[in-house]
Amino acid sequence: MFKKKLKRDHYFYKIYLYYNLFFHHRCLFKKKTYSQSGEDFYINSYFKNKNDGFYVDIGCFHPLMHSNTAKLYNRGWNGVNIDINQTSIDLFNIARKRDKNFCAAISNETKKVTSYTDNNFSSINSINKKFFEFALNKYSDGKFTQNQIESYKFIDFLEKFNLEIKNIDFLNIDAESHDYEVLQGIDFNKVDVKFICVEMFDENSRINKNKFIDFLNNFNYEYLKSIGANGFFQKKQNY
Repeated sequence: MFKKKLKRDHYFYKIYLYYNLFFHHRCLFKKKTYSQSGEDFYINSYFKNKNDGFYVDIGCFHPLMHSNTAKLYNRGWNGVNIDINQTSIDLFNIARKRDKNFCAAISNETKKVTSYTDNNFSSINSINKKFFEFALNKYSDGKFTQNQIESYKFIDFLEKFNLEIKNIDFLNIDAESHDYEVLQGIDFNKVDVKFICVEMFDENSRINKNKFIDFLNNFNYEYLKSIGANGFFQKKQNY
C-alpha cells in the first residue's frame, strides 16, 4: 500500500497529508463522531456546558480518525497533543492550528527508549515491544523499524518544552498498552486533572480495568464507566 511505504522525505509526503485530511477524512466538514466506539458522545455530554476547555491527548495518533478530542476542538477547545510518531504531529500541525503538538513519549521514567514503528500512518506504533509484536502479527505484514527516542515523565516533558500546565479539563491517554506507565509518570499532586479517559489494555490486548481503578483511587479519582477498552474517571472533589 502506497501510504505504508511513504517516507517523510518523499516529495509526495506533504501532498498526501493534505489528501488524508481534506479529501479522505473531509476535515472541513464536522462529523457527529470521530471516536472509535463513540466515546466522544460521552465526553462531550460530560462537558456539555463548557465550550472553552483545555485537553491533553497522549498518544493522539490522528486529528480526526479515532480521535476523542476532535469534537471538543470543533466546539472551541484547545490543548496539547503528544505522539511518538512525527507523522501524527505533522497531521495535527495542519488540522489543529490552535493546539500545541509534540513528538515525544510520555512514561514513568525520563530516559531513552526504543520505539517500534509499523509505518508512519499506523495506529499500532508503540514503545511497548510485547504489545507491538502482538499487534504487528495480527494487524500488519510483520515488517517494522525501530528507533531510539526520549521518553519523559510528564513534569519533565513540560519543563523540556517550556509549558506551564497546572490545570487540565480532559486528559486522554491512548498509548498502545503503555497507558499505565503514562499514568505513573504524571504527578497528580502538581497537575489538576478533572476528567480522564484512558485505554486499559495490557500488552496482550486484555483489558485490565482493576489495575487502573486501584491506581487512580489513590489520587481521589472515581471510576464512572467503560466504553470499549476506555475507562472514564473523574476527580471526586471537583464534581
